[in-house]
Amino acid sequence: MNKKTRILIVEDDMIIAANISLQLTKAGYEVTGIESRGEEAVIHSRLNPPDIILMDINLKGRLNGIESVKRIQEVIDIPVIYITANNDEATFEEAKHTHPFAFIAKPITMSNVLRSLALAEEQFKTREESVPVEENYIALLNDRIFIRHHGQMVKLLLQDILYIEADRNYCHVMTSKKEYVLTTTLKEMQNKLPEEIFVRVHRSFLVNISKLDVVAEAHVEINRKAIPLSKSNREGLLKHLQTI
Repeated sequence: MNKKTRILIVEDDMIIAANISLQLTKAGYEVTGIESRGEEAVIHSRLNPPDIILMDINLKGRLNGIESVKRIQEVIDIPVIYITANNDEATFEEAKHTHPFAFIAKPITMSNVLRSLALAEEQFKTREESVPVEENYIALLNDRIFIRHHGQMVKLLLQDILYIEADRNYCHVMTSKKEYVLTTTLKEMQNKLPEEIFVRVHRSFLVNISKLDVVAEAHVEINRKAIPLSKSNREGLLKHLQTI
């Protein structure tokens, strides 16, 4: 079964937002939520990152849509599709700096929304495929693992790993300088790596606790990346931190 693409809708007209949500759900998408203010969209994106954001540019409140996207992009890169009633050149030029995947003009038609999402998914898929996927990795050896990279086995020191994120049957191993994609599950990675260093904080994330910058109620941060912290994993994380 294919994983559903997860969409966050940011729109201050709740009738429009509810209709988009209903139609996207019928079309097979998963809607992570509806937010009406930019500040709330920033928090949502950091704690429960969607695959794509549908963002109205003309939001009420302190942050408009473009400013909200800039805040989101400070810590996490999520494809954005703007919804706008503004056709002026200044707005378009400002929005371009956030590298949106598409623009949808109001009044909205669902055919335009679905086409834009399909194009964004295709671009996102192409971008993901451009990251080299390593076929496998070798078992833990003291303070390092070895992974296959460009046909050679290269070492990756455990201390250089920031966190590991699950993505279907792959794992994204993140360091401060490079990303590696391995064809393995997060559970298999967790079983191989030392549990006193790498701790599960969410069904999709394993973190190097020595790299934690912030531990909040529902998320942690590493190198300005907000990572969700589930209730079921919070107690275990705190216990590990007490032993450091």
